Amino acid sequence: MKEWFMGLSWYEHVYLWLGVAATIFLILQIILMCFSAFGGDLDVDGDGDIDVDTDSGVSIFTTKSITAFFAVGSWTGLLICSLAKPSLHWLSIIIAIIAGIAAWAVVILLMRAMLKLQSTGNFQPEKLIGSTATVYVGIPASRGGRGKITLNAQGRFLELDAVTDETDKLNYNEVVEIVATENECTVVKRADNNLKGE
Repeated sequence: MKEWFMGLSWYEHVYLWLGVAATIFLILQIILMCFSAFGGDLDVDGDGDIDVDTDSGVSIFTTKSITAFFAVGSWTGLLICSLAKPSLHWLSIIIAIIAGIAAWAVVILLMRAMLKLQSTGNFQPEKLIGSTATVYVGIPASRGGRGKITLNAQGRFLELDAVTDETDKLNYNEVVEIVATENECTVVKRADNNLKGE
């Protein structure tokens, strides 16, 4: 094992350490998602300033998709380096990027499927009005874009798109109140306890 490690080239070391870091972070995300699913309040997506919404309501750039890109891409690149001749190691970069993009796409598709499952069954968005939630991805001011909120309601853990009419951005982990639901999206405002705490 030591001889193998010492024999790695500098770009194989890059693949290795990127893969290790991304895999550990991915495992942490899965653990924290399990806590959230069972009512915990742990999170790893932060403010989400780099998130870009698609028409499906699923963000393209999230820590989950980016982590999957680096984890799968790095391990694939390292594998190609170990199989190919040194003169063909440049090919590992191309294959690693392709594998990373594939993993990225799979994560987005899975998130879309989960979003569809959330909207099935007896879920009634209109009954969420008046409920409080926590900002999961920052919500731009004055309906300048979509963010996300999380809450436990109607017997399930929900992650929903949200907009606001507030003149200031609603930041990650702020408590908000749902005031309306429009086009499969919630409209929220700062909860009174946020204002009292300022």
